[in-house]
Amino acid sequence: MSNSILTPDMITSEALRILHQKCNFIGSLNRAYDASFAKEGAKIGDTLRIRLPNQYTVRTGATLSAQNTVETNTSLTVATQRGVDLQFTSVDLTMRLDDFSARILEPAMAVLAANIEADAFNMHRDVYNTVNNVGAAITFRSVMQARKRLNDSLAPMDDNRSVILNTQDNVDLVDALKGLFQDTTAIKQQYRDGSMGRTGGFEFWENTLIPTQTTGTAASTTGYLSNGATQSGSTIVVDTGTTTFAIGDVITFAGVFEVHPETKVSTGNLQQFVVTAAAGPSATSLAISPAVVATGARQNVSNTIADNSAITKVGGASAVYRPSLAFHKDAFTFATADLVLPKGVDMAARKVMDGISMRMVRQYDINNDRFPVRFDVLYGYRTIRPELACRILSN
Repeated sequence: MSNSILTPDMITSEALRILHQKCNFIGSLNRAYDASFAKEGAKIGDTLRIRLPNQYTVRTGATLSAQNTVETNTSLTVATQRGVDLQFTSVDLTMRLDDFSARILEPAMAVLAANIEADAFNMHRDVYNTVNNVGAAITFRSVMQARKRLNDSLAPMDDNRSVILNTQDNVDLVDALKGLFQDTTAIKQQYRDGSMGRTGGFEFWENTLIPTQTTGTAASTTGYLSNGATQSGSTIVVDTGTTTFAIGDVITFAGVFEVHPETKVSTGNLQQFVVTAAAGPSATSLAISPAVVATGARQNVSNTIADNSAITKVGGASAVYRPSLAFHKDAFTFATADLVLPKGVDMAARKVMDGISMRMVRQYDINNDRFPVRFDVLYGYRTIRPELACRILSN
């Protein structure tokens, strides 16, 4: 490409393309772009309601038993703004786009992508399905166990399943499976950074940004007991203990089993729950997700929690893990919205690619013959169907 005067539209499109390539987690999620957030004269604020699937019970026999449709929803707030600020000279803007992209945009978009992606990874703490492979290297069996968790939760069996591996799990798994990532048709495609290939029904990616998970001081055998019969809901009363639980800790209650989402028949496996609020040594209750529901269309456990049910935690006391994550794209959503294009500036441009909206604003500094410029993304994220994801804890 010959030299030309680079325009804001050209620069914004190229910056967005680079950002898109570097976000392999965000790029694998349900991306909800909504231009109505910033629509002049009809703004909806910063919160978008997402409708969750309806659930029903099945009648046995000929007698009609009509049931109401109770729709549920969750809220997605799009209010986090991140950006990177640069300065161009007039000389910078008179060059080939490829050179400009490699020298200026590539490092700028790399750091912006890393910060946005690291932020979105906080959603892993909402995931309660967990494969406990602590103390051993990840294996293909661990991945298949995660696949089973997704299948048991009725995750769609399509091409929208991914596994994001931390760097150590990537070393261990790829070494064992290097012969299985050879799909001649897929090799021809241009993958995002970190893509390894597809096998076992998943697209595999490596990512350095997956955050560590530090568990509370409670050991695997926590010593905690439920306090009260037939407990349900998202807050469970417990006997006062001496150790702590951290947000993201995964626990089970003795005698409380998961059920098939449609038939409501017990699977024989203990239902896993994630702790949603830190609990100190004098805490008398635990906040958990999912809420315990033992009857009706949204039943997710075999029975309510009985009095003195032992509470067990996945992993050890004050343990530090870096999980890998298997998920269907509809487990999480990442949304961006159009930022307003300001008036009275040198130039402004806004572009959207695959649901990600980016704005560039440029002004001219006549004293120094420079163009201060800012790139901004306004976004939000939300775990909308955590049952469609599974953490894999290894090493």
